[in-house]
Amino acid sequence: MAAETTTAATTFEKSSDSSLGAKEKGWSSWWTCTSFEMLRTLEKRILAYLKTPYRGSFVDVGHCVGESDKIWTLSLNTESPNVPLVLVHGLGAGVALWVMNLDALARDRPVYAIDVLGFGRSSRPRFSSDPMVVEKQLVKSIEEWRREMNLGEMILLGHSMGGFIAASYALSYPDRLRHLILADPWGMPEKPKDFESNVRIRFWLKPIFAVSKMLNPLWPIRLAGPYGASLVNRFRQDIVLKFASVIEDGTDISNYIHQCNAQNPTGEGAFHTMMQDFAWAKHPMIHRVGEMKRTVPVTVLYGSKSWLLATNPPETLQQLGEHSFLTVKIIDGSGHHIYADDADAFNRMVNEACRAADRMQPVDDPAK
Repeated sequence: MAAETTTAATTFEKSSDSSLGAKEKGWSSWWTCTSFEMLRTLEKRILAYLKTPYRGSFVDVGHCVGESDKIWTLSLNTESPNVPLVLVHGLGAGVALWVMNLDALARDRPVYAIDVLGFGRSSRPRFSSDPMVVEKQLVKSIEEWRREMNLGEMILLGHSMGGFIAASYALSYPDRLRHLILADPWGMPEKPKDFESNVRIRFWLKPIFAVSKMLNPLWPIRLAGPYGASLVNRFRQDIVLKFASVIEDGTDISNYIHQCNAQNPTGEGAFHTMMQDFAWAKHPMIHRVGEMKRTVPVTVLYGSKSWLLATNPPETLQQLGEHSFLTVKIIDGSGHHIYADDADAFNRMVNEACRAADRMQPVDDPAK
């Protein structure tokens, strides 16, 4: 397990992830002005704002998708005896975007943040073209990661696409979870059959949408080449501004997002395989989440202004809650990125769920 250990004043470099990016060198990397080394540097600059010491490491999860897949992992407060919390980011993100949450969440327990396989600094293998196989590949990678980290149980939190993956993991490995937290999860509802006829799309936009369905969602970032970071900064200034209270140089956020998504987009391709259009999954979770074991309490957090709230009314999930231990909470004023829109409220709600998990009885055999 290769590692970087960071404290408030000292950084020890034991290895880099240059080997992971070796296959990415070529004309595409030249055009997009990307490198794994640059991604690493930007991540460290953002995480320098943390007050809690953290350790970064590559966890070898073996043959999940590629020949030897490695998941980049941040570890904080690992000496705490409380149930560990594992954070799984959404599409286009990476571990550094939890910068406003890690200190608060790691105050009383171990916290691990991972770059999903195919994203960030993790390996970028080529996934299956079958949506259910892709889903199982991502779930398997998290389970192998858990085994390598020797975590008997965990609280699993997934945002957006990460919420979809986390819910699928809970269906496959319920005995490994003390609590499941879905933060504005993607892929829950079924696409309405009458959606196309009820939504008016200008005729000149229809061919653009048709082409976009065939491409990975974030393709403009790579097409823009050396202007990709400027594209992020201009058209997603809303995301950059969410971190203004913590990150002095906003370009660190836009450059980090650019570096995460201008690399070989195998994880993004996996998302494209699982999606039916952008807002819905081909195999929506709403038909399966009711099958989840009742031993896994579920907390679902939504932003009151999130676009996902319109496609996934919370009343639907609350109906499921009548038959299982499921709680739905709304963070007022927050959009889709609830972990950054109102970090204090998000951290408070997550910590409340985690403390409830601490009070639960552990499963019979946590060493499996």
